[in-house]
Amino acid sequence: MSNTRKQTFNAQVESAPRVPKKYPLQDFFRNPERGFFRLADDGKTLGFMQPVSLDGQPARMNIFVQALNDAEPIGEARRLTSETARDISNFFWKGNDIVLYQKDFGGDENFHVLAVNARTGVVRDLTLFDHVRAGIEDDLPDDPDHVLISHNHRDPQVFDVYRVNVHTGASELVAENPGNVVGWQTDHAGKVRAAITSDGLETTLLYRDEESSDFVPLITTDYRTSVSPALFTFDDRKLYALSNRGRDKLALVTIDPARPDEETVVFATDEVDLDAVGYSHKRRVLTVAGYQTDKPKRHYFDAETEALYRQLEAKLPGYDVAIQGMNREEDTFIVAAYNDRTPGARYVFQATTGALHKLAEINPAIPEADMSPVQPVRYVSRDGLEINGYLTLPAGREPRNLPCIVNPHGGPWARDGWGYNPEVQFLANRGFAVLQMNFRGSTGYGRKFWEASFGQWGLAMQDDITDGVRWLIEQGIADPARIGIYGGSYGGYATLAGITFTPDLYAAAVDYVGVSNLFTFMNTIPPYWKPLLDKMHDMVGHPERDRERLEATSPALHVDRIRTPLLIAQGAQDPRVNKAESDQVVQALRDRGVEVQYLVKENEGHGFHNDENKFEFYEAMEAFFVTHLRP
Repeated sequence: MSNTRKQTFNAQVESAPRVPKKYPLQDFFRNPERGFFRLADDGKTLGFMQPVSLDGQPARMNIFVQALNDAEPIGEARRLTSETARDISNFFWKGNDIVLYQKDFGGDENFHVLAVNARTGVVRDLTLFDHVRAGIEDDLPDDPDHVLISHNHRDPQVFDVYRVNVHTGASELVAENPGNVVGWQTDHAGKVRAAITSDGLETTLLYRDEESSDFVPLITTDYRTSVSPALFTFDDRKLYALSNRGRDKLALVTIDPARPDEETVVFATDEVDLDAVGYSHKRRVLTVAGYQTDKPKRHYFDAETEALYRQLEAKLPGYDVAIQGMNREEDTFIVAAYNDRTPGARYVFQATTGALHKLAEINPAIPEADMSPVQPVRYVSRDGLEINGYLTLPAGREPRNLPCIVNPHGGPWARDGWGYNPEVQFLANRGFAVLQMNFRGSTGYGRKFWEASFGQWGLAMQDDITDGVRWLIEQGIADPARIGIYGGSYGGYATLAGITFTPDLYAAAVDYVGVSNLFTFMNTIPPYWKPLLDKMHDMVGHPERDRERLEATSPALHVDRIRTPLLIAQGAQDPRVNKAESDQVVQALRDRGVEVQYLVKENEGHGFHNDENKFEFYEAMEAFFVTHLRP
């Protein structure tokens, strides 16, 4: 970091507040008393979720509905669902009377799609198949009776598309997967008109003029080039797509099927990839493009959308705002107001009157004023690559010789962003500095940065994490004797790699559903990942061609190097990272007498979702880090 950057950083942290009190662990991680608000199409009914205990079981997030009058809740809320095993993670309205949601069993990610009638309370499972993963392809807003659902019942490796009646469950096949389709795209009439195929190393965009026609290939690229349909143009004749053909960053383009080799750029930024594009179903126009530099950014396509956001920002100063739902008339909105120190509040906003009604604080038990700002930081890796990340310092403490926790993200082809993170705020509240870094391969920074990760698990990707630790030490922020590492999924792999290949760097480590053996990892993937296995072999490594490298970078094969105290948490039903990944590390360490704590939950998968399991994990993690890092 240059001297200029050091001065800027120091200026940001000099006015630290008093040391806040320690807030109860459960307050950081419990489900909100009310959250996940959604509007029925006519805007006259509000849906939301709240935890409820049924039949003496632990409280689970279930769906409730409540009447609205002029966008203000009235009367008593009614519970629609009666889930007792696991939380419902999300739901949405289908018209005015039907609510759709998904559920799996024990975290196995074989999701069912269910419909519940908001007037009668009758629940119907629309995908009554065992060991099948289903999801919504299109909610068909102009068809009151049907949705498009994809599932892999016919063939576990691929997903077909069905038109399903939400009242009866009757199902009709509308697109059969030939064996290589990895994504479908509908037009504005809900017709399946485009698809993405992959043989692992090449992808092809398929197109057809109407649903009864055969697909024809439009564009074929290697997997490193992305041409991903976002939506059809509003005349249903062309495609809007996020594409990096001939460029480093994903841009929003239009593609004419008559001239597929040409692209017309609609919007691009040279800094980062575009993440998403929004549009108005009612007005049939593009509204906004989203992307993230250090913080989330928006580009507005029309004046009405920009005016709406400006109005909300004026009403909710000091917070980022996001529109999380709306009615069909697009004049009543669910609005989230949040920042890096609070998940904030949710409101219903009526654009015609300007009325803003508060629905709930998401976590009123945690005062925003006592939480820590999340500061964007940059450092340079040993081979000259600029790494972006986020540093969260414990409030009220001088940023010198602090106990630090390095928190690499999962994916690994994902990224950390700015905003409220309960794990980070909890650790900061306990006196730890937390460093999150977007190591090479993290998405959003363009193709070159992503490709720099290929074949680099445990190598240059790990060096980027190690170099972040060195940067913390050089800045004087971290006490070199009190640095821990914690991550989930790929972050769990990075945790194990850190204490295996740089054992002197870390005083404690927590691995949460992490990969430990690159050979067994690729042999135990879900069947629907198999069409992409060649791509995984190219990006991570081939078990035969790259055997030597995979052996060298699999922590489970080098546990003799581990001497750092370790806590491992694992879901027994995890379909992504098999429990055997954690078992083999634990057994080998115990055979050597190295300290390892092992927390296994039989009713969880790739991450813990039930409150009681989350609490137990974070209690174990807190006690573990406090013991070894002494904040």
